[in-house]
Amino acid sequence: MSYYVQLLLNGLFIGLLYALIAVGFVMIYKASDVINFAQGEFVMFAAYVVAACLQLYDWPLWAAILVGLAAMVLLGLLIELSVLRYLIGRPIVAMIMATIGMAAFLRGFAPLLWGIESKQLQLPLPEEPFFIGDLTLAPTQIFAALLALACIVAVGWLFVRSRIGVALRAIADDQQVAMAMGIDVKRYFALSWALAGVIALAGGIVWGNMLGVDIQLALVGLKVFPVVILGGLDSIQGAILGGLIVGITESLAAGFVDPLVGGGTKDFTPYVLMIIVLMIKPFGLFGKETIERV
Repeated sequence: MSYYVQLLLNGLFIGLLYALIAVGFVMIYKASDVINFAQGEFVMFAAYVVAACLQLYDWPLWAAILVGLAAMVLLGLLIELSVLRYLIGRPIVAMIMATIGMAAFLRGFAPLLWGIESKQLQLPLPEEPFFIGDLTLAPTQIFAALLALACIVAVGWLFVRSRIGVALRAIADDQQVAMAMGIDVKRYFALSWALAGVIALAGGIVWGNMLGVDIQLALVGLKVFPVVILGGLDSIQGAILGGLIVGITESLAAGFVDPLVGGGTKDFTPYVLMIIVLMIKPFGLFGKETIERV
């Protein structure tokens, strides 16, 4: 019985980390209707900045995180101001191709600055696991889950309670009406990209600590994509639930199916689940259904 509970617990932990990255997807889409295919590269770049400050420049952790925060806010603002602002009103495929191009640029730019060698992003956490009966909890898992929960709660509060959130929700509902009501749409577009950079920093710290930092870390964006589609592109609660579902599904597949077939099923199971859900609910579990008159 403890084996099944351990699998579920591991799935919940990894699901929260997926949800953290998925919230960055959702924030961009809610504000600007853009699917950011470079979110995984945002996570990778943020991890590179922090790891380089720690390993190459021997800075303290707090200074590395502050530099990473400034770098990701600046990166988000630069991308919106220099590229995406000029694509407002263009076909959605132009936006998609722009984010794919940014992803390719970041995958090449980060190693150009700091080298292609894998880097360690060490956090001052104990190495000894905690035991609750037969269950094992790694300190890294606990820290990552708490950080993910804190970020998700903060983003939820921002959208529901703050003035910024009200403006972002108004823009997501109807950009033309929001502009007529005096909301500076371009300013809030830039702000949403800066906030996505902050979320990517949190994701980069925890994922970089667990996996190491190199260009392969960007693949976490592809791992999270089924989470976003499953929960709904414009739903924060959908991102959370989708992350938990995908995390648990991966964990159960790794625990029960992989030993029977030699491994590998946990890598494609989320995509199978995504396809099944899309066949039943094309807008995801919590996505807003859009009906267009043609």
